[in-house]
Amino acid sequence: MIKMNVPNTLTLLRILMVPFFVFFLLVDTIPANNVIAGVLFILASLTDMLDGYLARKNNQITTFGKFMDPLADKLLVCSAMIALTDLHVIPSWIVIIIVAREFIISGFRLIAAEKGIVIAASYWGKFKTVFQMFMVIFFIFDFGGVWNVIAKIFMWIAVILTVVSLVDYIRKNIQVLYDVH
Repeated sequence: MIKMNVPNTLTLLRILMVPFFVFFLLVDTIPANNVIAGVLFILASLTDMLDGYLARKNNQITTFGKFMDPLADKLLVCSAMIALTDLHVIPSWIVIIIVAREFIISGFRLIAAEKGIVIAASYWGKFKTVFQMFMVIFFIFDFGGVWNVIAKIFMWIAVILTVVSLVDYIRKNIQVLYDVH
């Protein structure tokens, strides 16, 4: 049975916000669609910080939260980047690198779960997510000028952190791949 505490509820709320965010980002016939999308993305991103904080503060860390919180982040950020690729804002090869990392890490988590091991997100992965979220926010609002340069800097840092976090994750958890009888 899933314990639906406030952190887990916030995680589910983040997942439910994704289709609405993507809809407003991609449907440009709605006035101020990017502002609505940007606000939804920021709110969803804030639930990520808040659910983790509340889970730790109130000792409400659950297996559900350990699995679903990173999944909700991936769904939010990857959906945003795929939509931004469709809008020709982010190059597709960057999104492929980031999404591939997410699939690899998810695969590791599934194998670990089968062995009864729960692997929480690493600090590198958390930093990566934060930079990806800021990148998406800057690209959605498209402030122009120096802000677009900042968005691209966030994009490159996010790509670097994506690779670094993948290598770190594999290095720390490689034993999960070995069958021990």
